[in-house]
Amino acid sequence: METRDFLRGRRRSELTEAEIAALETAIERVETVPARKVMSRRGERMRYSTLLVEGYACRYMDARDGYRQLLSYHVPGDFVDLHGYPSRFIDHDVGTISEAKFAFIPHEQIDRIMVDRPHLAAMLWFSTLLDAALHREWIFRIGRLDAAGRLAHFLCETFCRMSAVGRVSDNGYDLPLTQQDLGEATGLTSVHVNRIVRRLREDGLAIVGRGKARILDFGQLARVGEFDSDYLYLEDGPWKA
Repeated sequence: METRDFLRGRRRSELTEAEIAALETAIERVETVPARKVMSRRGERMRYSTLLVEGYACRYMDARDGYRQLLSYHVPGDFVDLHGYPSRFIDHDVGTISEAKFAFIPHEQIDRIMVDRPHLAAMLWFSTLLDAALHREWIFRIGRLDAAGRLAHFLCETFCRMSAVGRVSDNGYDLPLTQQDLGEATGLTSVHVNRIVRRLREDGLAIVGRGKARILDFGQLARVGEFDSDYLYLEDGPWKA
């Protein structure tokens, strides 16, 4: 089932079997896309909404000086461009971080869902509201937290999101982001990220490297990052302890 992680750990239990079947039926095709591949460009006409089934992706913008700012980081179960359905265009680029598997849903199929299945339509809307909540938190993180707080917050957030979709084991999860990528997500240089990664490890809070992250002390890491999971609208999990 390609949509098995959609809203998993959030409000998926509210979806009926018929609604899940309708979402599955709406999928036109499934494709595997290589790592570091552009999926959609800013200003492109959007005719599909794409659900990330496996792997990792991001939204980003490129600055004139060639540097990139990550706007969001996507894990399995996320729609990476559902907001392009009503707007028809996107105002940023979308690309893969790792090799990733996507399910493509034509906008004509979403039109039918809007008419025939209003509750499923509301759940799709809810998923875009989750995106908005994440964006607000990213603004707070970059605007108000120090360097250690920014990285700590990102690691806590990603731990919670990965746990919700069943991809955390022994407090560790895949994190195929380079230190340059982490800097682009947190507004830091890669050199600064390197120092913070070392500090978090030495303080016994988290180990980050070689495509993985392992949280050693979630409570203290959350305090460093001023992290509260309420904006993720998650069900009970290890982060609630």
